[in-house]
Amino acid sequence: MDIQTIAAQAKTAAIQMAALKTEVKNRALAAIADALETRQAEIVAANRLDMERSAKENLAAPLLKRLKFDDAKIVEACEGLRSMIGLPDPVGRTLGAMELDDGLELFRVSCPIGVIGVIFESRPDALIQISCLCLKSGNAVLLKGGREAMQTNRILADIIRRAGIAAGIPDGWLGLLETRADVADMLHLDQSIDLIIPRGSNAFVKHIMDNTTIPVMGHADGICHVYVDRAADLDMAERIVVDSKTQYVAVCNAAETLLVHRDIAETFLPRVKAALEAKGVEMRGCDQTARVIDVKAAVAEDWRTEYLDYILSIKVVDSMDTAVDHINTYGSGHTDVIVSGDRERGGHFMNTVDSADVFLNCSSRFCDGFRFGLGAEVGISTNKTHARGPVGLEGLVIYQWRMIGHGQIVADYVGPSARRFTHRRIDKPFT
Repeated sequence: MDIQTIAAQAKTAAIQMAALKTEVKNRALAAIADALETRQAEIVAANRLDMERSAKENLAAPLLKRLKFDDAKIVEACEGLRSMIGLPDPVGRTLGAMELDDGLELFRVSCPIGVIGVIFESRPDALIQISCLCLKSGNAVLLKGGREAMQTNRILADIIRRAGIAAGIPDGWLGLLETRADVADMLHLDQSIDLIIPRGSNAFVKHIMDNTTIPVMGHADGICHVYVDRAADLDMAERIVVDSKTQYVAVCNAAETLLVHRDIAETFLPRVKAALEAKGVEMRGCDQTARVIDVKAAVAEDWRTEYLDYILSIKVVDSMDTAVDHINTYGSGHTDVIVSGDRERGGHFMNTVDSADVFLNCSSRFCDGFRFGLGAEVGISTNKTHARGPVGLEGLVIYQWRMIGHGQIVADYVGPSARRFTHRRIDKPFT
């Protein structure tokens, strides 16, 4: 089936999905989790084929790590789906209500976006999260995963699509795309696709934005920082830095740069170096860092690099404002952390760092849809649109204005004897 047909079917399905009852969507999510568990051995076998082929093709180690989809990850994915069932339905919520006049009421009600095209990397669990978030939020979805995960994606998409349809989701709600040509064609289907979410490099995301009129939401690199302030508890700072960098290095919310205030550099750098070396981290530092600890010299490109590996760049800064300036200059607007015992200084950092997620005294790895209680995520947006940071269910709905009247016409509100609008806020759900 060609992509135009797949997209047209998704558009038809999306119209029906917008009216689905919560019970139907939750029943489908439960059926999908059951089906994934039932066919777990087949999924693992398909993933093994992808892993073997990709290893022969010398796929980078961080991408191989993302590609692996074993029994434990399947169990984790199914747990995530079942937790999603317990989340409120984001569709049909009254976001605001106003009386325009007696008997004339205006409501702002959440509704699905429609058809969402998602281009993602080599993580098979991303396919499960994305498709089921779209289902729960009433959206049809077109999925394009990495070629390296082709066999895994095929079986996952087939299981999820069939289980959804059997539970009452309209046929055509999920489409799997497999070629680069499909991506190129997708960019021109503005009559069928309502939103594209690309996950990849800066160059890739920019290419998508430059070659489509369809709205694009997403992020490119995850160049995340941890700034250790002069007022930091150094035990806390050490734990946060190590977790932010090493808890899982091959993800966009892992720290890539450590900034240290000069007042505590001589005390903190030796201890954090020992802790990071124990985890196998290679450190690259500025001149001031190199005066305190033995590290490889950092070059200008290090500050702009998302390593996705056991590598960390380190810079000593003269002040918090210098740290903020560095982050706003070299960061990707993803997730940045300050460690400080001074809440006022922490507030200043949060107010001035221009990122989607800014944390005080906790690991950058908390930036995640599941950990935020959003029901996993389709991605993390660094855009300044209706959704920013981890994009979960609420980021996959927009709103519709709905007005209820009793025969009113605009002519009644024009002229010297016109009726007057009350414009009174009301606490009333749309029913």
